[in-house]
Amino acid sequence: MAFARPRTLTALATGLGLVAGSLGLWAAGGSAAADTVPALPAPDHVVVVMLENHAYSQVIGSSSAPYINKTLVAGGAKLTQSYGLTHPSQPNYYMLFSGSSQGVTDDSCVDVGALQEPNLASELLAAGQSWASYNEGLPAQGATDCRVGDYAQKHNPWFGFGNVPTDSAFGMDAFPSDFSTLPKVSFVVPDLCNDMHDCSVGTGDAWLKSNLGAYADWAKTHNSLLVVTFDEDNRLAGNRIPTVLYGEHVTPGSSSSATYNHYDVLRTLEDLAGLSSHAGNAASATDITGIWN
Repeated sequence: MAFARPRTLTALATGLGLVAGSLGLWAAGGSAAADTVPALPAPDHVVVVMLENHAYSQVIGSSSAPYINKTLVAGGAKLTQSYGLTHPSQPNYYMLFSGSSQGVTDDSCVDVGALQEPNLASELLAAGQSWASYNEGLPAQGATDCRVGDYAQKHNPWFGFGNVPTDSAFGMDAFPSDFSTLPKVSFVVPDLCNDMHDCSVGTGDAWLKSNLGAYADWAKTHNSLLVVTFDEDNRLAGNRIPTVLYGEHVTPGSSSSATYNHYDVLRTLEDLAGLSSHAGNAASATDITGIWN
């Protein structure tokens, strides 16, 4: 009598996997897609830096931005099809922060605290998470001045919302040297020179290295993330902007060619923080993928 050859363990495992897949019985936390596409990480700290008015090609690959290119891009990830949503600056900040322009169409100073719509900060605070902004040139903690020197309120959308405490806005001098004390999510907003609005790409690049370089290095080994993005382009490139991510869970030298905009960045920030809610158009946006390790 001939006996059937025993199946190998590999063959058995393959067969069981096929059966499980056909029955929808993947192991907890997994799926066919999840086995090949890493899920979003859960960083302890996320710092978002907003820069100004430059197109992708003016920064990415430019010799004027050695820190961004040789450190952040080389050791992190770039989004090659990242877009602002409108012009001028201020509506883009509101879109990134709250998933909507909230009716803001220009760069005029807004009524402080007039809005009550959900936003990234209000969602974080409601979930028991921490939030702060660090604004270069802010006259004092929580100051709501429209314009003082190179400081401009138009780049600080949190002041438009009554559900975000004004005292969660600090000057850049309050950015901690002990990065473990940073909030869960924070925004850093340079002044009108250092954000590349009034000064050169090189000026902004040097400021970024000087003020956030140490945090970026620390984030690489402390479950944290740095996001550098722009509000809008120079009005000559279809609003295609640089967006770079750098941290422990970002695959070095990676890139994504998927199309993203401010709503997608907001959605990703919300999901990185483990929030169950999504503000405005972030509810129908998509998470950034293809760069996580």
